[in-house]
Amino acid sequence: MERYRDLGGNSGISDFEIRTGAIVLRFKKGGTYLYDEHKPGWQHVAKMQARARAGSGLTTYVNQHVRDNYAARLE
Repeated sequence: MERYRDLGGNSGISDFEIRTGAIVLRFKKGGTYLYDEHKPGWQHVAKMQARARAGSGLTTYVNQHVRDNYAARLE
């Protein structure tokens, strides 16, 4: 996994992994979750991937748009 840069300094996300059609997020308070093209859908995944790469806005996006709409809990 890659460390989330967190340019704003207050993210709940510590690490991410971009996969084809998916993103895996590890949260600072625990839990690693898979979001994919089926749940919550490719449009959300693409936006989350862009925010992860940019190092900004990912936690806000998750909270506002996908929250508990993940494909699987991995840990």
